[in-house]
Amino acid sequence: MGPARLTAGLDHCRRLDLPAHRTLHGVMEPRELGELISHANDVDMRGRGGAAFPFARKLRAVADAAGTGESVVLVNGAEGEPASSKDAMLLTRNPHLVLDGAVLAAEALGAREVVVATAGGEVAEASVAAAVAERRAANVSGGAESRVPIRVVGIKERFISGEGGALVKAVNGEEGIPPGRKKRAATSGVDGLPTLLSNTETYAQFALLAEYGPEKYAEIGTSKEPGTILLTVSGGAAKGAVIEAPTGTYLADVLALTEAEIGDGVLIGGYHGAWLSAEVVQTAVLSREGMKLAGATLGAGIIVPLGESTCALGEAARVAAYLAAESAGQCGPCRLGLPDIARAMYALVEGTGSVDAVRRCVRGVERRGACFHPDGTAKFVMSALDAFETEIAQHLEHGSCGRPIRGVLPMPEREAPPEYRLEVDWSRCQGHGLCAHLLPEFVDLDDYGFPSFRNVPGYLAKEARRAVDMCPALALRLARTTGDGPAPAGSPLRLVKDGVLKKAGASVPRLTRVGTGPNVSRVGGTAG
Repeated sequence: MGPARLTAGLDHCRRLDLPAHRTLHGVMEPRELGELISHANDVDMRGRGGAAFPFARKLRAVADAAGTGESVVLVNGAEGEPASSKDAMLLTRNPHLVLDGAVLAAEALGAREVVVATAGGEVAEASVAAAVAERRAANVSGGAESRVPIRVVGIKERFISGEGGALVKAVNGEEGIPPGRKKRAATSGVDGLPTLLSNTETYAQFALLAEYGPEKYAEIGTSKEPGTILLTVSGGAAKGAVIEAPTGTYLADVLALTEAEIGDGVLIGGYHGAWLSAEVVQTAVLSREGMKLAGATLGAGIIVPLGESTCALGEAARVAAYLAAESAGQCGPCRLGLPDIARAMYALVEGTGSVDAVRRCVRGVERRGACFHPDGTAKFVMSALDAFETEIAQHLEHGSCGRPIRGVLPMPEREAPPEYRLEVDWSRCQGHGLCAHLLPEFVDLDDYGFPSFRNVPGYLAKEARRAVDMCPALALRLARTTGDGPAPAGSPLRLVKDGVLKKAGASVPRLTRVGTGPNVSRVGGTAG
């Protein structure tokens, strides 16, 4: 929509190789750091990964931290958000524009290298690797004789993999989860060096700014937020796509272009974002300022219309369960609170829960996590409670809104993570209750102190084994199961009206006890 900048040439080529890129954009000449910082300040360039941090301040911070020493430029192409495709599109179809921006920054900073981190094994990783090879063959910036070599790193893709600290850890060869303590990449990032860390689109925009200069760059868009933005539209859109549009474009126009059904609302900013009602959508403007006025944040440019054929509340519950399964599991709010939120949301879907119960679960995680994931999940859930108030009332009154859960909100197509179940030898169990103390979220005790179990997600297997090892009566063992618990598709274990434990509509009998002594036999049952 409007002039093509980031997407220039893609109407003629599926992928711009180096000659095609040079024909469109020319050869990027090195610039002084002060000039680049001035240009970024002139147009108030912000990061396009969600946080919208001023890019000029990042450049200055890395330069100050490095002094005369080494630094690194890191491109965050780890698009773990299922509803976003813009970075993968750029790296796949227009990789050289991204590399131009990254190399430009690296040369100005005197950086040791450029690192491009993206989902391992995907087309985007192969495309960037091919682009680096093209540059090496042509002996241009980023090639074998360049002062700034380029390294491509494929990382394991998860929802939290794009968080800055998690990305740095993954590039450093550690597990790609957010660090428990916030660290600034600008002072200590890749290999402990000051690191300029920003999103894929940010570097592409930076290359365009250097090519055009501030005045021409600001000829389109709004006066406060010049330029274009990349938007990923999916969900209830008949023609889902990545769209480049000038800032200040009406959200309704983008939805019309993709033939989208708004339905009960539109999700803006992804799964840590917020819902806009159909009424607000009609006047909402796509810019940071416009989204703030509408009650949302633009974030990474994610737009997901819900459509009219699916259960809005059920879709929100699917996402809540997905987010619970995607946590790092390294703090109480993630390990305990997010599964509680997912179960409370599904109870609403079944018509057995309450809004107050969900709100209590949300309050238990807000501002208490080791990273932003619990807060982002809380924001999404609270927004859903406000946006779908009518649907919630229908579920509580009738048990359903009458629409199925069609899975409109995008989810990654990946195998469910391993899950485990605790099994007990009732001839040994003496009702000590230590297992419930060690795993309170997965073990319930009856009135006599004997346990019943919920399935344990894979990231808590270590804690479950600890409970097994510490059982005084040696009555427990841990067995792997293939699908009785929360899965990324958003179908967690939940208790429903008749006490049957369910996943995706299938009942799974719980174990109950008959009698009170330690030698009572085990029988099947459906007690909750």
